[in-house]
Amino acid sequence: MIEFRKVSKRFVTGKRTITALEDVELTVNKGDIFGVIGFSGAGKSTLIRTVNLLETPTSGEVLIEGKNLQKISKKELREEKKNIGMIFQHFNLLNSKTVFENVAMPLLLSKHTKKEVDQRVLEVLQFVGLEDKIKSYPDQLSGGQKQRVGIARALVTNPSILLCDEATSALDPQTTKSILQLLRRVNEEYKITILIITHEMEVIKEICNRIAVMENGRVIESGNILDVFSNPQTETARNFVSSVVHDEIPQSVYRLMEIHNGRSHILKIDFVGVSSGQPIISQVAKKFKVDVNILFGNITELQSIPFGNLIVELVGDSSEVQKAIDFIQSDTVNVKEVIGHGSKQTNFDRSNLGNVVHG
Repeated sequence: MIEFRKVSKRFVTGKRTITALEDVELTVNKGDIFGVIGFSGAGKSTLIRTVNLLETPTSGEVLIEGKNLQKISKKELREEKKNIGMIFQHFNLLNSKTVFENVAMPLLLSKHTKKEVDQRVLEVLQFVGLEDKIKSYPDQLSGGQKQRVGIARALVTNPSILLCDEATSALDPQTTKSILQLLRRVNEEYKITILIITHEMEVIKEICNRIAVMENGRVIESGNILDVFSNPQTETARNFVSSVVHDEIPQSVYRLMEIHNGRSHILKIDFVGVSSGQPIISQVAKKFKVDVNILFGNITELQSIPFGNLIVELVGDSSEVQKAIDFIQSDTVNVKEVIGHGSKQTNFDRSNLGNVVHG
């Protein structure tokens, strides 16, 4: 477990003080693949570097399994850092060393025997699929292969925590996907907790089970990935979610709907899990005196759970539309009414359906 307790970090340059982190409160549970996302300058890199004390907090504390690394001896700290692996955006490999030598370096610094080093390096290189590159040099490798070497080096000491600092941002989309699949294997097979920072929501969507959104050095939103994707609470989170979950209606569609003279009601319906396979819209068309026009549909997968949305237009008398909305609403379906050029963020629920304002 990683706990950030009111962590702040300030950098002083001359007469200027820059606040990189401000009172960050966050918990990464054992076994998580936890993603921290934010725009450049949000404080993500500084945050992750406080975990292994590459950056020392100005105030507050970071606890690793309940232990504050700032309060232990240098000898103890060296041992604890072996438990924290790290991979970097630009690989940080030594071009003068072979793949074997780059991966072996942490073990050689810890004075392991040659037999131990040979055995462990071969094991992790086989895991990342690079056993045939053992004598190659970094300049002979592709970007994806270099990052696999970086992952192997991070795993060679058998850590329980893996820190990923923008580990895929220098890679093309196909290579990014393969690296993320490898990180998922690391989490599942080695039971390693992963903390990954990124500015790419696609990365979060692909492998993370929990997420925190940062802005101006603060965590402005955090939670289960399904909760954040289905109901983001901040403008920044909504912007990130919209980059991978596209649910905007084109302006031309709005203009076409004006001919219905106020009898048009536009709903955004979110589906999660088993509800994604339910024929709700066809049932509405059969049961109620409303015309149903599907304007947009999208489905994706989050943590192996189907997650999707439909934007539909219901045309009919208000009483029939009300009945249709009541039918659609369920424990597993979230409904919002689209107002103007966006969606009204107040969720419909059974207790206030009678107060829905239609536009």
